[in-house]
Amino acid sequence: MADFSDPNPMDSQPESNNFTTDDFERVDKYDAAGAEMDDYLPQDEEVTSTSIPGEQPSAQAWMKNVDPRVLELMYWRDVRKTGVVFGSMMFVLLSLAFFSVLSVVAYLSLAMLTVTLSFRVYKNVMAAVQKTGEGHPFKQYLEMDLDLKQDKVQPVVETILKHINCTAKEVRRLFLIEDLVDSIKFGLLLWVLTYVGSWFNGMTLIILAVVAIFTLPKVYETYKVQIDNYVNMAQSQLNNIIAQVQAKVPFLKKKEKAQ
Repeated sequence: MADFSDPNPMDSQPESNNFTTDDFERVDKYDAAGAEMDDYLPQDEEVTSTSIPGEQPSAQAWMKNVDPRVLELMYWRDVRKTGVVFGSMMFVLLSLAFFSVLSVVAYLSLAMLTVTLSFRVYKNVMAAVQKTGEGHPFKQYLEMDLDLKQDKVQPVVETILKHINCTAKEVRRLFLIEDLVDSIKFGLLLWVLTYVGSWFNGMTLIILAVVAIFTLPKVYETYKVQIDNYVNMAQSQLNNIIAQVQAKVPFLKKKEKAQ
C-alpha cells in the first residue's frame, strides 16, 4: 500500500504569522495604557483606512498641536494634579461670577500675601529658636530668572499673528460674501448666538467651556467608537440634506475654484 505521508513534515506546517514576543508586549501596553494602536504599527506599512468618505477628522487630530502637559490635564492622567487645576479654575471663575474682578484679584492677592508672610515669620522664629541660621525661605524663587527670552517668545508671537491673520481673512471672506453658502451658514450661526447670548452671560459660557474642556475629551476617549458612529451618521444625513437643497436651489452651489 502506497504511503501518502509527507516525507518532510516540517514543510507542511502552516505559515507563521511572524508574531514575536515584542508584538504581544505592545498589545499588552495598548490594553493597559489605552494608547493609540497607530503608535505601534510599523511606519513602512500602509494602514488601510476604514473611515467613511467625507468623515470629519477625529478629536485627536484637532488636538495634535496642543501641549502634552495640557493634554495630560484634559485627559485626567494625574487625577490629583488635574483636580487641583480644575478646582482652582472653577473657584476663580465662580468668584468672578459673583464678585467684581477687582475684588477677586484683591482677595486672592491678600490671601497669598498672608500665607507667604506667615510662612516667612514661622521660618524666622524656628531659625532663631533652633539657631540653625537658615536663610530666606523663598530664596530659590527670588533668584529664579523670570525674564522672557526672545528665542522662546518669538515662536509664540509668530503663532498668535498667524492665527490673527487667518481669522481676519476668514472674517473678511464671510462678511464680503466671497462664498454665498459659507456666508449664509455664518449668518445662521450668528442668529443662533443671539439666542445663546440671551440665555447665558459671558462668565457662564466661560464656566461651561472650562467644564467641557475637562470632561468631553475624557468622555470621547472612553466612548470613542460609539460617538464616531453617531457623528458619522449625523454628518451623512446633513450632507444629504445640503445636497438636496443645492440641487433644488442651483445658485447655492459652491463655485469651483480655478486650478
